[in-house]
Amino acid sequence: MLAHNEKINPLVQKKQATDSNWYVLYTKSRHEKKVADMLLQKGFEAFCPLKTVTKVWSDRKKKVEAPLFNSYLFVKLRESELRQVFSVPGVVRYIYWCGKPAIVKDHEIDEIKRWLNVYDHEAIEVSYYNPNDKVKILSGNFINQEAKIIRQNGSNLVMYLEGLGIKLLTKLDNIILEKAS
Repeated sequence: MLAHNEKINPLVQKKQATDSNWYVLYTKSRHEKKVADMLLQKGFEAFCPLKTVTKVWSDRKKKVEAPLFNSYLFVKLRESELRQVFSVPGVVRYIYWCGKPAIVKDHEIDEIKRWLNVYDHEAIEVSYYNPNDKVKILSGNFINQEAKIIRQNGSNLVMYLEGLGIKLLTKLDNIILEKAS
């Protein structure tokens, strides 16, 4: 199966207009690729970011494509077309932000596509941090410092560096972290 970000559907090109936006769809578990394929067949532009991972079974290893974001995919359409995606089996709902379906900017979708083309897929991991998680900072001015997560708001992270007695606000794309044991 081809990666969904590499598929070009001639029907999609007709629907692409300046008033269309990328929206985040929540799907049934393990239905991301099927839903993206069905949306493409209906003429919508769908993007299911896939990464190549090695699955290990007791008798073999195999490289397979798995969704980068479990149960999520992106669809580009006009606001007037929002309800049409619910005709596709496996679509559960839109992800909302401030009472409206969340819109993802074109440059953010392009950045995800760039990551998938540039970086080793085995090295790409989606992490969410919870309050009180302990992390070790692996880059920047505070390298090798341990911190406690206070809160995460999108890509903004507030941490408390106990050893230095300071609160640090940073963007996740500017720092490398690993969960501490």
